[in-house]
Amino acid sequence: MTKSSFRLSRVSGMSVSTNDLLSDMRKVAKDLNAGTVPEKLYRKLGLYDDTTFIRRFGSWNKALLAAGLSLSNRVEISDQVLFDNMLVLWQHYGRQPRRRELLVEPSTISQTPYNRRFGSWTAALEAFIEFINSSEVEPVSPNGKSHRNGQHRTPREASLRLRWHVLQRDRFTCRGCGASPATEEGVRLHVDHIIPWSKYGETVIDNLQTLCDNCNLGKSNVVDTDEL
Repeated sequence: MTKSSFRLSRVSGMSVSTNDLLSDMRKVAKDLNAGTVPEKLYRKLGLYDDTTFIRRFGSWNKALLAAGLSLSNRVEISDQVLFDNMLVLWQHYGRQPRRRELLVEPSTISQTPYNRRFGSWTAALEAFIEFINSSEVEPVSPNGKSHRNGQHRTPREASLRLRWHVLQRDRFTCRGCGASPATEEGVRLHVDHIIPWSKYGETVIDNLQTLCDNCNLGKSNVVDTDEL
């Protein structure tokens, strides 16, 4: 006769310490390999009743913050923040992100805010592409350089739209070694100045390139002479 495995039964409203509640929430997040835990998922996977968290902390989001986790159901998030998170995922995976990938790092926003704002994940992707294509990227400057008076004409950080165009132009692939997160696990991409900002390089598309962690660290503040 085969014995069935024993499982603890979850007890609604059971007396439990705050530390135990937060520890179990963190454990579920770790099991999900995520930086957050949607309430519906915790209801399935957690040891305690989710209403216990709400009574103890006032809301599910406040419980997440107390556990040091990201919010899974944020409200009133701007389009810019939603699109920034999309680009982080696109950059991380080297391809169009999938809906389920919103639940795991490096995403810090779950699917719910996208559904609330755009109606669906597909509609959110369409809105992101429309935003990216809605205007021209920053103009090209000769050799990507500013005048030698030290006065930059562009901000140091590339805008979301400009980063997207650089990554897309480079096919989400490192221009130094050819590594891509789409084919190699663990590859992280950066948008880097070819002529460094400290050497009068401007933040324009002809002076930006996609590099992986290793190539970016190896390059440091050295001018890429192959691009001049």
